[in-house]
Amino acid sequence: MSYRVLLLLHLFSAVAYASQTVFGSTPGPGNPRVAAYDDGLFTPMEDMNALSETEFSVLGHPVFPNYNVRIKKSAFCDDTVKAYTGYIDIEARHIFFYFFESRNDPDTDDVIFWTNGGPGCSSSLGLFMELGPCRISDGNGTSFHPESWNTNANIFFVDQPIGVGFSYADYGEAVGTTEEAAKDIAAFIFVFFEHFTKFKGRSFHMTGESYGGRYVPVFAAEVYDQNAKLAAAGYTPINLTSVMIGNGITDFYHQMSSSFDMQCTAASVPPTLGIASCVQMKRMIPRCEKRLKEACVDIFDATDCAAAADFCNTHLTGPFWQSELNPYDISQPCDAAGMKENLCYPVTAHIRAYLSRPAVRDALGVDPAVPVNFTSCAPTVGNAFHAQMDGFRLTEDYVGGLLERGVRVLIYVGTYDWICNWVGNERWTLALEWSGQAAFTAQPLHPWALGGDFSRGRAGLARSAKGLTFATIDGAGHMVPYDKPKEALDVVQRWLSGEGF
Repeated sequence: MSYRVLLLLHLFSAVAYASQTVFGSTPGPGNPRVAAYDDGLFTPMEDMNALSETEFSVLGHPVFPNYNVRIKKSAFCDDTVKAYTGYIDIEARHIFFYFFESRNDPDTDDVIFWTNGGPGCSSSLGLFMELGPCRISDGNGTSFHPESWNTNANIFFVDQPIGVGFSYADYGEAVGTTEEAAKDIAAFIFVFFEHFTKFKGRSFHMTGESYGGRYVPVFAAEVYDQNAKLAAAGYTPINLTSVMIGNGITDFYHQMSSSFDMQCTAASVPPTLGIASCVQMKRMIPRCEKRLKEACVDIFDATDCAAAADFCNTHLTGPFWQSELNPYDISQPCDAAGMKENLCYPVTAHIRAYLSRPAVRDALGVDPAVPVNFTSCAPTVGNAFHAQMDGFRLTEDYVGGLLERGVRVLIYVGTYDWICNWVGNERWTLALEWSGQAAFTAQPLHPWALGGDFSRGRAGLARSAKGLTFATIDGAGHMVPYDKPKEALDVVQRWLSGEGF
C-alpha cells in the first residue's frame, strides 16, 4: 500500500503535581491565560462547572508527571450542551481535543473517544462533517446536528498525533508509530477520569474510522494494559467496554485483494473496470498475497514489505486511480483535482475556512504556535508513519486480544466505500484467530433495519457472536455518519445499549 493510499485512509514515581507551567504558551488573544488550579499538590477538580471560558485550568497526576491537561469551557457549536476544549501537554508536545457532554444525561451516559485517520487527518472532520453536535455545510458557520453521537453519550474528538489539526510541538518533535501515539492517549484518558470523578467507572468506548482501524485497537490495548498497573497502584481503572471501527484499515493483507471485488464484481455497484483489466487483475491476486504474506506478515522485512506493497498497489489498486471515481464513495465521481484539494468533499474547504477564523480560534483557545491557516490533513505526519511502515504492522491481533478480555468490538462499514471496503473488512473478521472464531464464522449475515422497522427497508447486513459484530450500512461511503446519519446513530445507540443487531 503506497503512501498515497495510507494518507487517504481516513483521521499517556509519585511526584508532586505542578500546575504552573504550560509549554510554549503566553497570555494573550487566542491563548487564554493559565489559571493555577491548586497549591501544587494533586487534587481532583471533579466539577467541570468550575472551569473557566477565558482561562485554562491545568490538570496533572503524579502517576504521569510529564503529562498535563489544559482545559477550558468553550461555548460554540451547540448551545444545548456544555463543550470544552484544550490540550494534552506532554512536555514539549501538545495534542488538541474537543469534549462535548451528552444531550441526554451527562452524569450517567457513556463516554466515547473519537479519532479520524489519515494518518494525519484532524478529528475536526468527524466533528464538523460527520457525527458531532454541529455541522459545517457551507460558508455560514455551524448548524445544529440532530443525529449527533452525543445524543446519548459524552464524546471526545482528538487531533492526534502531534502535528495534526490544532496539535503542535515546540521543537519539531514527531510521532511515527501508532504504538508511540497510544501511550499519550492512554495517559490523557486516565488524567481526565481522575480529575472529573463523575466519569469514573463509566463505560468507555474507543472509536475511529479509516486509519482508526489501526489506531483504535492499539490505543484500546494500551488503555487495558495500563489499567492493570493502575489497579495495582490503588487507582480506579478505566471501564473500557468496547471499540468501534468504521471503514477501517485493520488488516492490510485482506484489504488489498478486496480491491478486485469492488472494481470487478457487483459487491456494491456494477463493475467499474473493463473485463480485460479485471482478468489481468485477478491473476495478480495470488502473487500479491504470497509476497505480502512472506515479507509483511510471516516475517516483517521493511524493504521487502515495501516492495511487495508497491507491486500489489500497481496491479490491484492502481487501476482505480484512473477511473476518476470517489475512493470514499465508488458511486460518485471525483477527479484528481477534487481529491487533492478537498478529499472529494467540498465541505472540507468550509471546515478549513471556519477553523482558520481568528474569532473561532480565540474561542477554542488554540495556541498561537499553531499555523494561522488550518489544515485538515497533515502530509508530514503521514510521511512519518509511512517511513516507519506503520500501516503494515499487524493490528488484527490487538482486536483478538481485546475480545479475549471481554472488550466488545464493532466493525461497521459503508457499502460504497472502496478504499477500506466492506469486502476486505468482512474477510479479516472471518479470518481473525480467537476463541470465538468458530461461533462468529458460523453466523450468517442477516438484515437489520433502522429502528428495527423493516417496513422502511433494509439498512444493512450484520453478523455477531461472542462480542464481535460486523455490520454493513447500505448506500453509505467511507464516512458513514456523513452519508447515513440516522442509520449511523442507530448503530451506535444499539451498540451502547447492548441491544445488538
